[in-house]
Amino acid sequence: MKRPQLFIILLTAFFSFATSAQGQPLLRTHVETGDVEGVADGADLAVYRAIPYAAPPVGQLRWKEPQPPKPWKGVLRADKFGPWPPQPTRPGLTEDMMSEDCLYLAIATPATSADDRLPVMVWIHGGGFQTEYYGNDLWTSLARRGVVVVSVEYRTGALGFMAHPELTRESPTGHSGNYGLLDQLFALRWVQRNIGSFGGDASRVTIFGESAGAISCSILCGSPLAKGLFHGAISQSGGSFAPWTNGGRTLLTNASQRGAEQHGLAFQRHLKKKSIKAMRQMPPEELVGRDVGFGGFWPSVDGYVITDDLYRNYERGAYNDVPVIVMTNSDEGSLFTGPIPPAAYQQNVRQTMGPFADEALQLYPGNNEEETYFANGDMFRDIGFAWPSFAWVNLQSLTGKSPAYAAFLAQPSELSMAGSKKRRGVSHADDILYLNNAFTSQPDKYPAEAALAEIIQQYWVNFAKTGNPNAKGLPYWPPFSKDLPTTMQFSQGASLIMVPNRQKIDFIERFYQWKRQETEREH
Repeated sequence: MKRPQLFIILLTAFFSFATSAQGQPLLRTHVETGDVEGVADGADLAVYRAIPYAAPPVGQLRWKEPQPPKPWKGVLRADKFGPWPPQPTRPGLTEDMMSEDCLYLAIATPATSADDRLPVMVWIHGGGFQTEYYGNDLWTSLARRGVVVVSVEYRTGALGFMAHPELTRESPTGHSGNYGLLDQLFALRWVQRNIGSFGGDASRVTIFGESAGAISCSILCGSPLAKGLFHGAISQSGGSFAPWTNGGRTLLTNASQRGAEQHGLAFQRHLKKKSIKAMRQMPPEELVGRDVGFGGFWPSVDGYVITDDLYRNYERGAYNDVPVIVMTNSDEGSLFTGPIPPAAYQQNVRQTMGPFADEALQLYPGNNEEETYFANGDMFRDIGFAWPSFAWVNLQSLTGKSPAYAAFLAQPSELSMAGSKKRRGVSHADDILYLNNAFTSQPDKYPAEAALAEIIQQYWVNFAKTGNPNAKGLPYWPPFSKDLPTTMQFSQGASLIMVPNRQKIDFIERFYQWKRQETEREH
């Protein structure tokens, strides 16, 4: 063989190897606490299943703001998922899968180099701030579309959200509760400092979440502590725009710092403990287990993470003004309703709605058990999800500079409807199936759902890349305007509609205006 021919063959082999090497996922990198190694998910993704972003919140760090993790020596192999936060057990979730040492995040990256600077999506899970479901999901379907996806664990239940006068006094900031939100903030700061090592762009971070995760997104959008930590938000079924009171939390109100502290004191009495010191010595399952026998814990207006009624903050324009997508589902309340005697339903409505009860019973009539079943679900949908979503996009459209996009998921899936309770549409949490691999991995079995999942995922990733969901090949989605057909309905494709259930939404708006005025008079 002549030398020139040999040279060409060797040169071709070299470039083939180089090209192949450049296409390999980024399986090893360095973060501020040490080297870390992930594992391959196919030929195009590197996944890091558990990286500590904070110190274990155990012992004296229980009910404290998160602290930095300790550096490690050698290489941390992130090939196993971290534990779930302590919560009540259920089928598929056992005590050995949970630990108070839970402050880990997982990352899926399609980057082949730390220099790729891909947009970043940070997932905040739901679970009513008490539990977690769809845990350990790496959102690989989204990651394969060219984004780095981060999933964050945070403290839940009493461990994550209990306020208490003793904790307030010992805190350097003079506040207590909202530890789970502080975990989220700590994780977002970690992302700002470290995501470049995974090929992510710290200047293009979008937070997204469902249910309590969506409520968290709204709280973070309203918190001065989160300024500059993200550049867009996607809410799937949730927003924290209801009034706050000095009392405990009900369906319609959320506690102030004072109310949350009183709730913490009641919990201490329930446990028959004399001090926070004694409560710190309790096993975590005795604080959050199914047999604790005490009501749940929730974010509170502590004047620190949450500075005020979020609705009022948005009216004043006092929030982190970033582009948002806010989506609700057509039958959210079906997950939370059940058979209710008409007399009990009507009594509940009258106790809850006060002078608005008669109008509520006209819009949500309950004259027989069949009617009350659906009316109760619809009221839960509108109070808990549809109205907060409307309030969010409407207020931002009035007082913000960044666009707000409204969405309505109305295509039920055969997968979620199978064996379910009575439903007339898309239930709470069904939207997650359109964002993970549930349908896109089974297009032959779920062709209609897979086609819609393709559309929704394209919009979400476009938004993460540019702050705008629109791109060539998709129906144009304009920013929200309450009097124009600017809500994007996802059902057998994507099409613009007016605000769904508008009469009921306007009713809830009027009721909450009255409720907020009542609260102000109490103060």
